[in-house]
Amino acid sequence: MREVRLTATPDEVRVGPGHTYRSWFYDGQYPGPELRVKEGERLRVTVQNELPEAGTTVHWHGVPVPNAMDGVPGITQEPIPPGGAMTYEFEAGPAGTYMYHSHQGLQLDRGLVGPLIIEERTPHVKYDREHTVILDDFLPGAPRPLEELAADRGREGSGGMMGGGMMGRDSDDSRGMMGGGGCPMMDGDESSGGGMMSGAMGGIVPPYEGLLVNGKLPADPAVFDVKEGERVRFRLVNPSSATTYHLALSGHRMWVSHADGRPVEPVEVDSLAIGMGERYDVIVEADTPGAHALVARPVEGDAPPARGMVSYQGSRQGRPPDGQVPAGLRGEGRRLRYDDLQSVETPLGRSGDPDRTFDLRLSGGMMMSRGEWTIDGQQYPDAEPLAIREGERVRVNMSNMSMMLHPMHLHGHFFRVGNAIKDTVIVEPHMGRASFEFDADNPGDWFFHCHNLYHLHAGMAREFRYT
Repeated sequence: MREVRLTATPDEVRVGPGHTYRSWFYDGQYPGPELRVKEGERLRVTVQNELPEAGTTVHWHGVPVPNAMDGVPGITQEPIPPGGAMTYEFEAGPAGTYMYHSHQGLQLDRGLVGPLIIEERTPHVKYDREHTVILDDFLPGAPRPLEELAADRGREGSGGMMGGGMMGRDSDDSRGMMGGGGCPMMDGDESSGGGMMSGAMGGIVPPYEGLLVNGKLPADPAVFDVKEGERVRFRLVNPSSATTYHLALSGHRMWVSHADGRPVEPVEVDSLAIGMGERYDVIVEADTPGAHALVARPVEGDAPPARGMVSYQGSRQGRPPDGQVPAGLRGEGRRLRYDDLQSVETPLGRSGDPDRTFDLRLSGGMMMSRGEWTIDGQQYPDAEPLAIREGERVRVNMSNMSMMLHPMHLHGHFFRVGNAIKDTVIVEPHMGRASFEFDADNPGDWFFHCHNLYHLHAGMAREFRYT
């Protein structure tokens, strides 16, 4: 049994020169402490709530825990009251890269997040060292609901991303993220022949002041040490509240070895997109001594990129050149697509046609709206549950009627998308489509929602309910 205590409390941390982040954190750290356990080990985490006048919960993102341990207020538990505590206990598995975070209101955007690593008994790829890379958006003040941001927009007129206005799309990603076969990941074409056009106006976003790697702004970047000749595993985690990234490492290619914690046949790429809630593990051959920029550019919006630094031991080069842009972010090389992901596991428990199919429309973000986001026109919590039965194969088809992408996340289950096993899948904007199938093998009431925190808070969620 591995026993851990986490305390949610107000505190302050330094995120860059002259930038102090006063917010809410686990154990006074941002990101929160890395929880690391072995596959099959029993994990018991006692969460103490020392937040001022606010209840809280902890969700174990991606881990198919028993329903009562899932940490969703109003579905699996009541919030932990101020001064109170709750113990979460579950078997750590399957192995993979996960995260834990508050699922109460907008608390995720206050900094209540940390990595959870479940170590494999027998990794299917070899590596010499590893680093965990947490990508996050930086909101120095208290988060505000979209309804309030929409009211501000109405009074002041629309603005740019950094002012809490409308969201455009990165010009390098003007064709959007749709790969072949209905699998959204970054398409390699840099032309503007389809998808979301650069600068198109979508939904409202918070007034972020920057993007972070391991809690650090680019002016004081997180540093990842490597040694020439090593194979280095980077565990990429995106717990951001409203940012999907296009990521690449200068001077190196990446072998994608895991998607949402689950092993895949290694595929070599120059860049990848990682949506809110997604995780990718990549292997990098450390064969180019020096200092290199790890850059994560927002797919939607105009925020400056997040930047970290890979530094070779013994190198005389202290930092990468200012403004270094990896080739993979200049439209060169191969971008990962969902179609590239091939699971090394049996994708699902049985074969055959689905027993139940849901066709769902994702909508919202209209110019004159108050920030509402819906699934099939229903705004959570005033939305009908999606009824399923234990033992069924369930198929979900999603079409995106909005102008923003949606990383859709299912609690308590993994699903098959293409030939990979995941728990979060991006649905591209402007009539983008995505589908997945899962086996109903974990009874309970399970949340299904957009992992853009503000879309979730504004109603883009449903509940799968076993009957």
